[in-house]
Amino acid sequence: MKMSRMGVKPEKMPPKDAETVNHKLLVQAGFVRQLMAGVYTYLPFGLRVLRNIEKIIREEMDAIGGEEILMPMLHPAEIWKKTGGWESIDVLFKLKSRTDRDYALGQSQEEVVTPTMKEFIKSYRDLPKMPYHIQWKFRDELRSKSGIMRGREFLMKDMYSFHLDQTDFDRFYAIAKAAYLKVFSRMGLDAKVTEASGGSFSEKISYEFEVLTDAGEVNILYCGSCEFCANVDDLSQYKEGDKCPKCGESKLKPSVAAEVGNVFDLGHKYSRAFDLKVATSTGESIYPVMGCYGIGVSRTMGVIVEKFHDDKGIIWPKNVAPFTVHLIDIKQGDRAQQIYQLLQDNGIEVLWDDRDINAGIKFSDADLIGCPWRVVVSEKNVSANEIEVKTRQNNEPEMMKVESFISKLKSD
Repeated sequence: MKMSRMGVKPEKMPPKDAETVNHKLLVQAGFVRQLMAGVYTYLPFGLRVLRNIEKIIREEMDAIGGEEILMPMLHPAEIWKKTGGWESIDVLFKLKSRTDRDYALGQSQEEVVTPTMKEFIKSYRDLPKMPYHIQWKFRDELRSKSGIMRGREFLMKDMYSFHLDQTDFDRFYAIAKAAYLKVFSRMGLDAKVTEASGGSFSEKISYEFEVLTDAGEVNILYCGSCEFCANVDDLSQYKEGDKCPKCGESKLKPSVAAEVGNVFDLGHKYSRAFDLKVATSTGESIYPVMGCYGIGVSRTMGVIVEKFHDDKGIIWPKNVAPFTVHLIDIKQGDRAQQIYQLLQDNGIEVLWDDRDINAGIKFSDADLIGCPWRVVVSEKNVSANEIEVKTRQNNEPEMMKVESFISKLKSD
């Protein structure tokens, strides 16, 4: 992509109303624009990051047997009344049509996926099933804040699993948990699996995947010696300084964290509500056990920015970055064009700043946008047929042959 042809450019100053780092930097760097509180337009840079996050999620969900579908955002009120959600869920957006029928904008998809799967799940031979989708959701938040981390409209991955019994759900939960940790690790995030209440979805204990960050909204206690972590806003039996209930090695420490994913054991709540029954091997008719597994796609993007930034701008982890290389051209148009093409021919995603502007602005914009690698083509390195390269985190550039740089990127 050439910056001279882009309609969107980085701004010199952050938006005046920005309260959080992700809101400030994503708007200033040209990734998003706020339409209203909690609702954002994702510009080309931002959409590329969302798609990279989606790609990682899809690969890991497919690897554990997930089947991708796409469910609607507009729901008839009747399915929400079956489960009691129409009356009990206060964040549900409710609409009335010109024909006086009631509808809801989906804030979750249990009410859609269960009757859909009822058509295809008839016996134990059809289980387990793990449909998932990535779709926009809507929640009528009283006060939308934290930039894209808490929106009224947001992108989310939902997977639902159907099992013959609790034992099989527990088996699959362990698989899903490992897949979730792999998803976040590939994004550069160290997520902690946190016990919490099931809220409106389930009366059982649920599990959240939390990333430690000052921008978080959840108070947790965690163990420094093992993976134990608990949401203390829901679970009052733990307090700071207690011995870890799992390993007994360390005292629990407090922190603030941001939720990026969750898992709920739904039990029979939705299969009963929609009378989804399956025949066992003995001919008995039972309700399957259900689970749901969410990852906030747009929310995770905001958490990444909160976690990886400095006073110059964003520092994107390589697997989610909008581009691998930010190419800066200082009056070397033809040679920069050749390098741009060579990088693209080798499958390397490049943002080429070919604008006829001051070099200092190009450098500051590169830091603001935050691609993993910066490459400078200038008169200083033309005679040696070298380029100046540096990572976003490193202040010291080095000179390299283009071919050596390409080999390095391919080997990382």
